[in-house]
Amino acid sequence: MSSVAEAPVAPRPSAWRRFRGWLSNPWGRPRFLPLVTWGYVVWSIVPVLIAVQFSFNATRSRTTWQGFSTRWYWGDPVDSVWHDPTLRDALVQSLKLAVADVVIATPIGVLLAIGLARWHGRGSGSSNFLMLFPLVTPEIVMGVALLLVFTDLFTFVGTGTTAQILGHVTFSISFVVVIVRGRLFSIGRQYEEAAADLGASPTAALTRVLLPLLMPAIVASAAVVFAISLDDFVISQWLSKGGETDTVPVIIYSATRAAPLPSTNAIATIMMLLSLASVTIGFLVWRAFTRGERQAGQSVVRDMGTAPRVGDI
Repeated sequence: MSSVAEAPVAPRPSAWRRFRGWLSNPWGRPRFLPLVTWGYVVWSIVPVLIAVQFSFNATRSRTTWQGFSTRWYWGDPVDSVWHDPTLRDALVQSLKLAVADVVIATPIGVLLAIGLARWHGRGSGSSNFLMLFPLVTPEIVMGVALLLVFTDLFTFVGTGTTAQILGHVTFSISFVVVIVRGRLFSIGRQYEEAAADLGASPTAALTRVLLPLLMPAIVASAAVVFAISLDDFVISQWLSKGGETDTVPVIIYSATRAAPLPSTNAIATIMMLLSLASVTIGFLVWRAFTRGERQAGQSVVRDMGTAPRVGDI
């Protein structure tokens, strides 16, 4: 027999204790973050995919799948998006408002962002708060207020396309200001000051230095404004004059209160694809404009990693 006593073997922890240890380990990988993220993605995307699926249904049913068809896009001679004048006019009106909103709101928002970022005098704090006011105001309140303004105060505007464009521009400018001002704060004022030291006028420093640096934020804000304007319902509804001034969200709302056809799903799918396309184009343009900055940042990190340490000198 061996004279050396064997060490006692510690009992193996139960499965529940191992699970609790894995769950409470502060140094482990995030446990619930991927679960919550994928849960949200599934919860938000699956209903949309189901609606898109039934836009390709071969029959009028919106609950029972009976074969693939493009009937509700252009195949049906009466009820398809291509042949229904109500749906077609609503799509044209939505695109018209979105394009006009981008053309008007983006330059105004860029100039407003530059002014608010560079203004530090009396009243600058109040101006910044007023700029954010459309973001925190309930959209129904803004829609009613704009309706009263255009029907009681500025009666020459009235309701219709012009009023809808003005309403979209009113709430879209704040989005442009927030995005562009964030870019302004990130790049600082050193480039403008360097251009001024080299003899550039304020106009030249703005057009040849500052605006090219702001281009990624300008493109991103234009894409956001286009998508938001395309999907807006409340202001478009309150300022609509009916008929050809109804947008796609208004048409979809009216159709779902009756007996909607799969063509409603079809035009909603088209709107979704247009929104995704605008955001994708904005992202690709942003990547193209910021490629040099990312490469410079990577080279700095690489140089820092290869630099000699103090103890090695």
